[in-house]
Amino acid sequence: MFFACFFGALYYIRRISLPELSGYDALFTPYEKFTSAWPSAGPLGDPFSPMHAWGIPAINTMLLLTSGATLTWAHWGLIKGKRSQLNWGLALTVLLGSTFMGFQVYEYAHAYSEMGLTLGAGVYGATFYILTGFHGFHVTLGTIMLMVMLGRGLKGHFSEHNHFAFEAVAWYWHFVDVVWLILFVFVYIL
Repeated sequence: MFFACFFGALYYIRRISLPELSGYDALFTPYEKFTSAWPSAGPLGDPFSPMHAWGIPAINTMLLLTSGATLTWAHWGLIKGKRSQLNWGLALTVLLGSTFMGFQVYEYAHAYSEMGLTLGAGVYGATFYILTGFHGFHVTLGTIMLMVMLGRGLKGHFSEHNHFAFEAVAWYWHFVDVVWLILFVFVYIL
C-alpha cells in the first residue's frame, strides 16, 4: 500500500498538480517562470539534474531480474532435492542483492554531490529518494532474510515438502523485484 500511495502521489503531481500550477495567471502567483515540465523542482526547489535511466539504474534492474532467476533456480534445486543447487542459488541471490544495494549507495552519493539532487530539490527529489529509498530498505531486509535462508539451507533445515519459510522469503523477494520494475519505469524512464 505504501508503494501504491507514492505511485499515486507521483501520478497526481505529474498529471494534475503541475499542469494546474503552471496554468495560473501571473497575477495570482509570483512564480512567472514556473512550468509544468517534468522533472520539476517546483517554484521554490533547488536546481538539479534529473537521474537518467541508463547506467546504474539499468544495471540495478538487471541485477534484480537476475536475482529473481537465481532464486527460482535455488527453489527448483530445493524441490528436486539438490542441496548444492539450493545453496549456490541462494548465495548468488544474496550477492546480487548486496551488489544492488552497493550500486544504490553509489547512485545516491553521485546524485547528491554531483547532480544537486537532494530532498530540497523539490517534488522530484523528494519522490525520487522516498521511492528508491523505501525500496532499498526492502531489498536490504530481503537480503538479510535470504542470508538466513542460506544459513538454514546449509544446515539442511529444508526438505522437498517442508520449506514454507524459504517460499515466503522467495515471494517477498519476487515482490521486491516487481516493485522495482514499476519504480524503474515511473521514476527513471517516464
